[in-house]
Amino acid sequence: MAGQIGPGQKLTSRKIAQELGTSDMPVRAALTKLQSLRALAQLPNGSLTLPPMTRARFQDLMKTREVCEGAATELASAQLSAAEIKAIKKGAAALTAAAQNKDIDDYLIRNYEFKFLIYRASHSESLIFLIETLWLQIGPFLRQFGSHFNGDLGKILDIDFHEETVEALERGDGVAAAMAIRRDIAEGAKFLLEQGTFAAEA
Repeated sequence: MAGQIGPGQKLTSRKIAQELGTSDMPVRAALTKLQSLRALAQLPNGSLTLPPMTRARFQDLMKTREVCEGAATELASAQLSAAEIKAIKKGAAALTAAAQNKDIDDYLIRNYEFKFLIYRASHSESLIFLIETLWLQIGPFLRQFGSHFNGDLGKILDIDFHEETVEALERGDGVAAAMAIRRDIAEGAKFLLEQGTFAAEA
């Protein structure tokens, strides 16, 4: 979900099991589950790969993210504790620092952590499941952000609205917080649609 594996990369249960120092069976079960969630696709030789990201698939996933993540944010806003708000603010600061440090790996991880601090605070199991499923499919593609800022990842903050989201959550304004999250997703989508590299439509 944090984009550590790229689209088209091949995966085998044996290799992953060796890297994790575990047996093949639990890895195979996990990969099968990911395949059922459309996060992986099976190749003719039996190995698994991240499905190619077409422009149409990307647009569909990002539009669906706007709906689900906006709803989860608004739900969370009405029930956030002081401790949860503090954790979210800390997550936002870590996200900003990762961008300023030009670390795409850390940025993608911090982005995931920040947003899911909010979504899990919604306490909506259905929404969280849907959002996690969407991220499993879109996360690997987001790594492209790292190659489109001419070495200055800090510029990604121009299309990042996590600070506006935090400010709205602190005010208890769920509508504004949801709007900020949706705008964050929409601006990221717009940028990658203009700058990203997509697979050809089947």
